[in-house]
Amino acid sequence: MAKKNNFALEFAFFTFLQQFYLENKGAIRKHYRKLTQKFLDFNDPSNPDAFLRAPQFEALEMYVFLKEYLNNEKVYQIFDDWYHKKNGFEKRADFGFVKGEQMTLFGIEEEQYKAVFARMKKHTGEFAQEYPNYIFALTMGTGKTILMATCIFYEFLLANKFPKDKKYCHNALVFAPDKTVLQSLKEIQSFYRSKVVPPEYLNLLNAHLKIHFLEDTTTTLNTIDRSKFNIIISNTQKIILKRQRKEKNGVDKLFNPPSFGQDSVYNEALDLYGFDEPEDEGELLENQRFLKLTRLEQLGIYVDEAHHAFGNALAKDMGLKKAKTSLRLTINELSKSLEGSGTKVVGCYNFTGTPYAGKEIFPEVVYAYGLKAAIDNKYLKEVTVNGYSNTKTKEFVRIAIKDFWEKYGENRREGMLPKLAIFGSKIEEVQNELKPAVEQVLQELNLSKEKILVNVGDSKLTTNDDIREFNRLDTSGSEKQIVLLVNKGREGWNCRSLFGVALYRKPRSKIFVLQATMRCLRSIGSIQETANVYLSEENMNILHNELQENFRVSVEDLKNKSENKPYKVKTVLPPIKVNVNRKKKLHMLKEKQISETIDFEFEKVDLEKYKLVHIEQQGLVKYNNLSEKSEDLTEQRETREFSQLTLVAEIARYLNHPCIEIDKILRSAKQSIKEILSYVNKYNELLYDWIIPRLFNEMYDIESYDKVEKQEIALVKEPDKGYYEVSANPDLVVEVNDENFEDVMDRSFHLDTYCFDSKPEKKFFEDIAKSEEIRNIYFTGMLTHGQSEFFIQYIDPESNTVRSYYPDFLIRKTDGKWLIIEVKGDNKIEDPIVQAKEKAAKETAIASEMNYTIIAGSEVMNGKSSEILEKGK
Repeated sequence: MAKKNNFALEFAFFTFLQQFYLENKGAIRKHYRKLTQKFLDFNDPSNPDAFLRAPQFEALEMYVFLKEYLNNEKVYQIFDDWYHKKNGFEKRADFGFVKGEQMTLFGIEEEQYKAVFARMKKHTGEFAQEYPNYIFALTMGTGKTILMATCIFYEFLLANKFPKDKKYCHNALVFAPDKTVLQSLKEIQSFYRSKVVPPEYLNLLNAHLKIHFLEDTTTTLNTIDRSKFNIIISNTQKIILKRQRKEKNGVDKLFNPPSFGQDSVYNEALDLYGFDEPEDEGELLENQRFLKLTRLEQLGIYVDEAHHAFGNALAKDMGLKKAKTSLRLTINELSKSLEGSGTKVVGCYNFTGTPYAGKEIFPEVVYAYGLKAAIDNKYLKEVTVNGYSNTKTKEFVRIAIKDFWEKYGENRREGMLPKLAIFGSKIEEVQNELKPAVEQVLQELNLSKEKILVNVGDSKLTTNDDIREFNRLDTSGSEKQIVLLVNKGREGWNCRSLFGVALYRKPRSKIFVLQATMRCLRSIGSIQETANVYLSEENMNILHNELQENFRVSVEDLKNKSENKPYKVKTVLPPIKVNVNRKKKLHMLKEKQISETIDFEFEKVDLEKYKLVHIEQQGLVKYNNLSEKSEDLTEQRETREFSQLTLVAEIARYLNHPCIEIDKILRSAKQSIKEILSYVNKYNELLYDWIIPRLFNEMYDIESYDKVEKQEIALVKEPDKGYYEVSANPDLVVEVNDENFEDVMDRSFHLDTYCFDSKPEKKFFEDIAKSEEIRNIYFTGMLTHGQSEFFIQYIDPESNTVRSYYPDFLIRKTDGKWLIIEVKGDNKIEDPIVQAKEKAAKETAIASEMNYTIIAGSEVMNGKSSEILEKGK
């Protein structure tokens, strides 16, 4: 039994859910609306102009997958469908890849399935009876706020296009756990929506969007009842249900309004009469904001740092602990109230930093991106953790500040000075110990005390000017570098120029050590920087335990920094230019002489596909045709009623012809206007599927032809600041002054440093560079964000959008022939996107009298690089 329960606790369903999506992505996308596909394509990181990071986009993909393919089902139901291969999971394979890419069977025993299913159903059933509840676990610094905003914008665009579809949110409530996170959520309001919303939908969104920011308890919520496209951003304490502690006496009953019905005017201001204060027990009180929310339709609830970034507080809110928190209770009460008014909570979307709560994985996690992956993939700073044993406060402060100053000093990043945050456990500690110790160390370093900023939440020590300085720390105008804090290490404090954290005394809460440590990891600049954490031995042990509990990583995992180093890559003069022939597919629209009488041939149209047919079957099993009957309910469909005038206007809008001319064509058609209208008004789709395409073919001819343009392109553009910044593994780097390549300098190196992505790429260069059969070899797959003019445009087979592809190598042989070479991992060669690139590259190569070849990485490592030269003949 123990083994079964342990399996249920540790089973990470979200990994298998994502695997199914990736394996069936092409088929799944066919279920999406066109608008959804455009929205995803616009934000796909393979699009050079996309704003979202890879983990943000992957989470968005899962969000849409749950919405449009799985129809907003609860997680336990999705798991049951996945296990039994039904309701969209019919193509689920029984084999998948795990770490190390070893093939494994992930079949689950029946008893294990029952344990997992029972656990999921228990938690999601108890705490989310009326709405689906999903958790997106992205570690701090990966952009959860922007992700939330993107998901909400997606919801509103689809809700506007399909207002009757119940799975889309018409309004959004964004919850923050405290004031610090509430301030960070202002980014939803301030950031440029054009970064994540396709331009053709931007005006629509801007015109309809209404943002309400509830910053303090006196702010009322001024949404219009039954309105749409509201985003309400609030601290949970501004909306949360409270309890009345004591019975009302006579005076209370006289001067405080009673709890009237939901629509009572007095209830609008209940929280303004003192009932908004947190209490312990008694009857629930509704405040004005809660009541206004119950009058909005199709509400989506987005919980940031749900409820806190880590630990037991989150476990309670997610239902893993027995305590029903006021946050979860409020959401459930909102759901019940909305159900009573004929609408609902569409879903609750929780964004947190970890999928774990102690030994358990949250049942409703649908996507996770961990701390170590964020560091390894350069979304966060790397980190060095420094632990000190048997030190006193002054010694610890001196060591930390001097080490920090030696490593960072006043070396600005993005124009901002690096900062060190020193946390105290109490205000008295900061005042009596830390501040005097810091001042003494700065004096020893001949530095001004003006570099110190104190923010401890006490107006006697922290003035309004100090608060303003704290809020502008992440600006180039801030001269503060040593920040003394009490209780500012939790989620929501976003300071990218923070490069160090020091924590000496053990705080009251163990999780605070982890929260404070992570404050300095946010990325800054174009290369991956390294932060330093300074801890007492006791706090370092606490950090180790909290990392294990919340992220399943250790301090050593964080210390083992990736081997990448920053390089400043410069161009080598003179710049290398190559003549290529770019092939363009051109289409020309030519107007035709319209025939006097157009025959729409409605008799050839398959009208059955437009009919609404009701099939009634007796019993669960169909035995014969007698047990089934059908009736045509097409007359009951919701259709637009066209008149002759509106029909002409609709056709003219699509064909870009004057209405008078369209009217004349319809009047002279074989079918009368009355007959055409009868077909169109019964089957609206016929207008767009049959009539307009037929008129288009009568009016236009399309001629297509290829146009080849000869261009001289530069292999690399001159960088604005004299160099490009690239982060790479030193073992995969070759520099122009490398002694091993001094004999081939004249035949390669259009850049002074080649940073290869893999061992096969580097080995291929080493094998070919010294070959007597080549005149030049250039590594062109290194700069892939518009720094080179040597790219090939291809059509992405999944999104049907145009992308740019930068091949790995450009080689000129001694006989004058040019070769374009791509070194690709063996498991990627058959990938549809790779094949699309190959097709486009071969067309370009042929037009330019070149040859294009893909070579597998295993072939390179087996010493077959030279054979590529033979293939290029």
